[in-house]
Amino acid sequence: MSTEPRPPLTLSRLDADRIESLLEKSPQNAATTSLAEELLRANVVEPKDVPPDVVSMHSTVLLRNETSGDEREVTLVYPHEAIGDGSKVSILAPVGSALLGLRTGDLIDWPMPGGHSAKLHVLAISFQPEASGQFHL
Repeated sequence: MSTEPRPPLTLSRLDADRIESLLEKSPQNAATTSLAEELLRANVVEPKDVPPDVVSMHSTVLLRNETSGDEREVTLVYPHEAIGDGSKVSILAPVGSALLGLRTGDLIDWPMPGGHSAKLHVLAISFQPEASGQFHL
């Protein structure tokens, strides 16, 4: 990963609690260790206090890979909700844990297979549960 500082991370208390529970039940590996480290640096707030430009669980996000120019829309979900077409990304996938808590406009370096990295840019959040008043998702 790049030596650039990671953007600040904001999480809802509900997301943080659910992710901690998920991590307790999951085997320890690189993905779970990385996600646990992200939780440690998070600013945890009540769901109603999550800013509308923050990627939370079940948010649908438009991303651009600045390295390749590719854009795609993904929804950040729990592992049991992920599907194989790539439209739903598990929080335990490397890109899923990278997205959690980022804001619209954030740009991060993310390691990719083969030893290179990609710059991922959060272009927009087309759905965020908290902004829609769905504090239970």
